[in-house]
Parts: sequence; C-alpha cells; structure tokens
Amino acid sequence: MLWDSLVTLIRVGDAALDPEPRWPAFIAVLAVGGIYAGLPDALTVGPRWAFPSLVLALLIPTVASHHTGRHRLNSIFGFLVDVLLTAGLIISVTLLIGALPSHKEGPLELLLSAFSLWATNILVFALWYWRLDAGGPHQRDKYPGHTDGSFLFPQMTMSEQALREAGQQDWSPNFVDYLFLAFNTSTAFSPTDVPVLTRWAKILMMLQSLISLLIIALLAARAVNML
Repeated sequence: MLWDSLVTLIRVGDAALDPEPRWPAFIAVLAVGGIYAGLPDALTVGPRWAFPSLVLALLIPTVASHHTGRHRLNSIFGFLVDVLLTAGLIISVTLLIGALPSHKEGPLELLLSAFSLWATNILVFALWYWRLDAGGPHQRDKYPGHTDGSFLFPQMTMSEQALREAGQQDWSPNFVDYLFLAFNTSTAFSPTDVPVLTRWAKILMMLQSLISLLIIALLAARAVNML
C-alpha cells in the first residue's frame, strides 16, 4: 500500500514536471494567420496585414501568461484567439460563397481558396477542442492520465493493464489528437473512432461539418465545373 502510494505520487510529480506541449497549438495559430494573409483580396476584410497582426497581438500575451503561470489569463487570451480565428474563417467562407455568382475569382484561384479555407477549418476547430476538452490543457496537466472529457478516446476505454502494456498508463490527449479528430470531422463529417459525449462538443462538430460541407460540396465542386 505504501509503495503504491509512493508510485502514484511520483507519477503525479512527473506529470506536473512534464506538461502537455503547447507549441503545436502555437504553430497552428500562426498557420491560420499565414493562410489568411495568402487569401485573395475578395475573401478578406480590411488590409491584408490587419488580421495576422491582430492574431499575433493576442498570441504574444497568451504565450507570456502561460510561461509566467497566469493560467486564468492564459485561458482568456486563448479564447480570444480562437474567437478571432473562427470569425475570420466564417467571414472568408461567406465572402467565398458570395464570389461564386459574380465570378470574381478564376477557377484555379477559387480551388486554392477553397482548399485553404478547408485546412483553416480543421486547424481552428482543433484549437477549440484542445482548448475546451476536460477544462483545457492546464487542467489536463494536473492529472496523470485522462479518464474524463467531452471525447471518448480509445485509450479511455482500455484497462489499466492494457495501458501499462502499451506504455501509455499516463496517456493524455494533446493537440495532435484533437487535430486528428478535427481532420476526420472535416473529411468524414463524423468523429469516426472518437465518440462525442457532451452537447457543446456536438454543436462545435456540427458547425465544423457544416463549414466543411459548404467548402467541399458547394465551392470546390463549383470551381471544378468551371474548369
């Protein structure tokens, strides 16, 4: 009993010293800003540099608050970044739909724009899932392992023995897991191997699937017919 308690304490300490990496989410935010800057003028609002600059202005205090241990402030800035990216995505998709009947964009440019927004859709919703699931990355860092959340990952259904044998006894999802979930949602319009448990997650996944459907079935198909 004493030995099991010591092992548990060591694992908790290891989890605290080895937090979930934040750099994949950081790269995803920068990628969305870069994609937006590369869109045609007809699919952006205001100067081309305005949106990426605003994203960067919010990203800097987000990173700084994380490294200084101000987790509540980090969450606030993180949500603001996600809201801004989502607004930019919805506005660009709306402008792309409006550009179809007016033929403002050529077929090839329309295809590239549709693909760019499809990729943006994946990154933006991966950031939402990563930020919200089980209280966010900071809350997930507090516990060695992941037994509760809005998504039922396959590791959560495995027994402790099976997890130990697989070397994943302290497994917890990171950004790549949520990116995989978002990718499946945008391609298969379903969560595939990860069931959804909470209503907020179902609403977000429906919104992501709807945006992906608009881009793939309507915009990309229209662009191919114009070739």
